[in-house]
Amino acid sequence: MQSVARSKSVTPNDAAAKVRLMWLALLSVLFVLAQTLVAQARNESLAPLAEQISPAVVNITTTTLIEGQAGPQGIVPEGSPFEDFFREFQDRNGEDEDRPRRSNALGSGFVISEDGYIVTNNHVIAEADEILIEFFPGQGQPKKELPATVVGTDEKTDIALLKVEASGPLQYVTFGNSDTARVGDWVIAMGNPLGQGFSVSAGIVSARNRELSGSYDDYIQTDAAINRGNSGGPLFNMNGEVIGVNTAILSPNGGSIGIGFSMASNVVVKVVDQLREFGETRRGWLGVRIQDVTEDMAEAMGLEKPGGALISDVPDGPAKDAGLLAGDVILSFDGVEVNDTRGLVRQVGETTVGKSVRVVVHRDGGTQTVLVTLGRREDAERAENGVEDEPDAAPAEENKDILGLTISPLTDALRDDLGLDADAQGLVVTNVDESSEAFSKGLRAGDVITEAGQQKVVSIDDLEARMEEAREAGRKSLLLLVRRGGEPRFVALSLEE
Repeated sequence: MQSVARSKSVTPNDAAAKVRLMWLALLSVLFVLAQTLVAQARNESLAPLAEQISPAVVNITTTTLIEGQAGPQGIVPEGSPFEDFFREFQDRNGEDEDRPRRSNALGSGFVISEDGYIVTNNHVIAEADEILIEFFPGQGQPKKELPATVVGTDEKTDIALLKVEASGPLQYVTFGNSDTARVGDWVIAMGNPLGQGFSVSAGIVSARNRELSGSYDDYIQTDAAINRGNSGGPLFNMNGEVIGVNTAILSPNGGSIGIGFSMASNVVVKVVDQLREFGETRRGWLGVRIQDVTEDMAEAMGLEKPGGALISDVPDGPAKDAGLLAGDVILSFDGVEVNDTRGLVRQVGETTVGKSVRVVVHRDGGTQTVLVTLGRREDAERAENGVEDEPDAAPAEENKDILGLTISPLTDALRDDLGLDADAQGLVVTNVDESSEAFSKGLRAGDVITEAGQQKVVSIDDLEARMEEAREAGRKSLLLLVRRGGEPRFVALSLEE
C-alpha cells in the first residue's frame, strides 16, 4: 500500500496571524531605530560647526570724535534754573565742555576672503573716525586686532564692506543661497552681543521675505537670540554658509524677544560685489513711478486679474525715451513676470546699468513689448529731475458733481490757490462727499484729475465721455489718474449708481 504524502492544510485565519506577526516585528525594529536616531539627534552638538566658522567672525569697535558743546548739555535742560549750578560744578571739576570727546561703539562682522575683506552693517561704522577689528582668538591663541578701512557702504540695505591688511591669509566664510532657506530650518547667529565678546546663539528661520522700510528689503526673520552688538554679524545655515547679515530686532525693551531680522545673503552678495569693484552701488533705473494694481483697477483696465506694476508717471529718463506711458501696466521685466511693485523695484535695481531689457506692458487692451536701456538709479537720485508735458489750456466751466466728487476745470485762480504751475491742466476736486467711495479711497479737495480711462482730461465733457466709453465697454469702474502735491496715483471708482 502506497503512502501518500499530504501537505498540511493552512486556514485563512492562520495566514492572517502570521502576516500580523511579521508587521509587528517590523514595526518594533523601526521603532527601535527611530528611538536611536532621536537619541543621537538630541546628543548632537553644534560645537564642531561653531569651531569651524568662528575664526571668520569678528568684533568691531569704532571710535568717533564728537565736538564739544558749551554748557552742561545733556545734564539739565537749556534755560533751567539749575544750569548755572551745573556749569560751576563742571568748572570746579576741570571739565571742559568745549573739548572734543571720543565715543566708542561695538558691532560684529565676518571675513569673506583670505585677503581681508569684511562685511558688516553700515550703521555699525557710520561716521566712525577709527575702526578696529578684533579676531576670534581660538584655543590658546592670543587676541589679534587690526585697523580697518571702509571700501564702500550702502545705506539702502545697511551693508558696509571693510578691508584689513593682515600678515597672512585669514580664515573666511562663504555666502549660501538664502532663497533655499525654509521656515523651520536651523540657523546660528554669531557676534558680539552687548559687548560681551564672541557669542553663539541658535534658532530657526521664523519667516522669509520680510520687508521693514526700504525698497530693497528682503529679511530673514529668526528666533535665534540677536541683541545690540550683534549688528553686522552672520547668520549661518547648518552647512556653515552665511545666509543673512544680522541687522535689526523687534523689541519693546532693547533686548532679544526672539524676533530678529537678517538681510538675505542673495541681496548682500550683489551689494558686496559692487562695493568691492566700484566702491559704491550701481543699481539699474527704469525711470517710472509705479503702484500696485488692485482688483477694481484691473477690472477698469480690462485685465483678467490684479498683478503687475501700474505706471503712474514717466519723468525724463530711460522709460520715457523708450516709449513707456503713464497707464501702462508692466507685466514682465527682462523675461520675469512682475507680481507687484516691490518685486519690480528689486529686480530693476539688481539689473546691470546700461543693459537693454524687454518690458512687456498692458496697453489699450493688449500687450506690447518695449526695449528699455536702463540708467543708473544713483545718478537719477542726484539729478532729481522730473519734467512732464501738459496739454493745452481748457476753457472754464461750472462745477459739477460726478462720482461723489465736485469737480471743476483748472483756472488761473485755482492754480494760484493750489500752488500749481501756470500750465498745469486737468480737473480740480473742490469737494468730496464723505459718504462716497471716492472719499473712502482717499480723494480729497485739492486733488487734480489729469486722466480718466487712461486718457487726458481737461474738461468735464472729457470726463463724462470717458465714463460713457467705459460703460459701453461693459466695465464697472473708471480708472482716474490723480495728482496731489505733484505726486501721481491711480484710483478706480465704481460707475454703478
